[in-house]
Amino acid sequence: MSLRVSHGALFATTLAIASLALPLNAQPHAQDWESVLADAEGQTVYWNAWGGDDRTNRYIDWVAGQMRTTYGVRIEHVKLDDTSSAVARVLGEKQAGNHDDGSIDLIWINGENFAAMRAQDLLFGPFADSLPHFALTHPDDNPEVVTDFTLPTEGYESPWGKAQITFFYDSAHIDTPPQSIEALLDWAQQNPGQFSYPRIPDFTGSTFLKQALIELTEQDEALYQPVENADFEAITAPLWAYLDALHPHLWRSGRSFPASGPNLRTLMSDGEISLAFSFYPTDAAVAVMEYELPDSVRSYVLEGGTLGNVHFVAIPYNSPHKAGAMALANFLLSPEAQAQKQSLSMWGDRSVLAIDQLSDAQQALFQEGDHHPSALPADALSNTLAEPHPSWMTALQAAWLERYGVN
Repeated sequence: MSLRVSHGALFATTLAIASLALPLNAQPHAQDWESVLADAEGQTVYWNAWGGDDRTNRYIDWVAGQMRTTYGVRIEHVKLDDTSSAVARVLGEKQAGNHDDGSIDLIWINGENFAAMRAQDLLFGPFADSLPHFALTHPDDNPEVVTDFTLPTEGYESPWGKAQITFFYDSAHIDTPPQSIEALLDWAQQNPGQFSYPRIPDFTGSTFLKQALIELTEQDEALYQPVENADFEAITAPLWAYLDALHPHLWRSGRSFPASGPNLRTLMSDGEISLAFSFYPTDAAVAVMEYELPDSVRSYVLEGGTLGNVHFVAIPYNSPHKAGAMALANFLLSPEAQAQKQSLSMWGDRSVLAIDQLSDAQQALFQEGDHHPSALPADALSNTLAEPHPSWMTALQAAWLERYGVN
């Protein structure tokens, strides 16, 4: 995968692989994985994860069944509308002096939420390099699994999956879809009401803002530093001018927006729009297989590349079930779990494993037969744009809501 922006020393960060020792107050003995599994048996892990998509939820249900059968660990999926609410809960527990009996054991996280938890010392770790399956990501060759929105994870997160903006369209109605953010504006003007994006602060909608800003600004190097170091108004001025021009031509003339990525997909399923996008590259293909979208739907990425990232799981510092959380994080990195997650019949979320470095038997788990016509070609995601510094996400969301958030 080629990244448009090199983060130099940030990408060069290394985890303390020579020492697997965890903080003195940690319950698991990470040097002995069997003792971690022994401690985990019988625990209930409260996994806080976004619950807004049926495919994600069914995969987590499958994981829960596997963990209970194989390791004797019970998984409770606490479904979130917004991950920041879980971050606020851990912070509130810390402020109340609850340092040992928190309500969250594992959290699906990345970006600005990871940055916030690290800044407040709300995460347990480092733990990722002590997971036996973490080595299958080959972090030395794949720095994206140890870097989160430009920030080194330093072992406080374990990679789980990959996401990248992918557009999809109904080829029965569109011959040539727009290939850039600027071309999208021209297309929307010619096809009013046929496109939209999720309402901010939804993460898919927020990612669209970053994609547009990267393409529109001439100062994109500033996006990879803290926003307070930049002239925010000057750098983002082209974005707001673009959105001012785009919104009148969106679905419902930009007076309202779908609530999430799945809601955007539903608009296309209902025939209300003919061009959409997702942060999951296989989203359209899975929807076609499940008869949510017509088989004329096709996927593509913009010619200049699209924004992508790795999403992670992390353990709050006050989790009372750290061994169970570690066992779960390790299982999520197993070839079996990663292949099941990537399967179009389950979720379709891309693997973080270095698949070409796995054994032949493990690689066979990822083989799905014939290529689905609604899916991207195998090499389509080779040009991945790097995520800006997490502070830009928060600033863009606040500025968008101030300008457009009254509806």
